[in-house]
Amino acid sequence: MFPSISPAGEVGLAVLLAAALAGVVVGLGRMLRDSRFHRSEPGARGGLAAIPAQRTAAAHPMETVELTAAEEEAFDGLIRTLPLH
Repeated sequence: MFPSISPAGEVGLAVLLAAALAGVVVGLGRMLRDSRFHRSEPGARGGLAAIPAQRTAAAHPMETVELTAAEEEAFDGLIRTLPLH
């Protein structure tokens, strides 16, 4: 086939070409299948069952922190510096 490539190189090139072609065919097949069968969005479900819902602050007394007036003012200033996106 190519005079400058050994027969083993030609076989390797043919195998590489066949693998690339098979990858393209499989990829196109998956795209066509996904377009025919509508799947719901991953985030559309209620949530993961393995992750529990967050508790409210009143759920446990160890989850609340009393702040002094100076700490509250410092926290408010910090929040004002954050960009809102």
